[in-house]
Amino acid sequence: MERPRHPVNVSPLRGAALAASLLALGACSWLPTMPSLPGTDLFDSPRVMRGHAVDAEDLAQVTVGVSSRSDVASLLGSPTATGTFDEDSWYYISAVTRQRPGRALAIDDQQVVAIRFDARGTVTEVRRLGPEAGQQVRFVQRETASPGTERTLLQQLFGNIGRLGPGLGAGQQGGPGAPSPSGTR
Repeated sequence: MERPRHPVNVSPLRGAALAASLLALGACSWLPTMPSLPGTDLFDSPRVMRGHAVDAEDLAQVTVGVSSRSDVASLLGSPTATGTFDEDSWYYISAVTRQRPGRALAIDDQQVVAIRFDARGTVTEVRRLGPEAGQQVRFVQRETASPGTERTLLQQLFGNIGRLGPGLGAGQQGGPGAPSPSGTR
């Protein structure tokens, strides 16, 4: 009795399909290991939490007119910054950033919690500020000229001619072998 024969070699079309399916299966095992933060792309840099983030539950425990500085410090921790001209304002600043190659840090989300105290140290105001509350500050690029610092090219090139180094002033006498000011040779 004769056995049926099956071709041993696979056709080129079947080989390409097999290779494509193996590549697809290999890629599936790689994808779940990638970070899955919302708003991140496959090739984006990772998002980093910076600053002092305040939990909503902890902030709800701060009561206007009742809580003191020590209560706020024990609930929220020490502030990120205090007021520039008074100690009655505390600021808790946090941001989610990501590094952009060759550029400045990108700020994805920024939150500021501002707490004001009265003279006795009791909370008078609690505000949560987002990026929309910020103001752009333009820096002045001008410089104040100070007289006497502008030198011409010739002054820069020949400015040291005729100047003597330290210790070679007009008050020094003699040459080698002359007595030194202390009397020793």
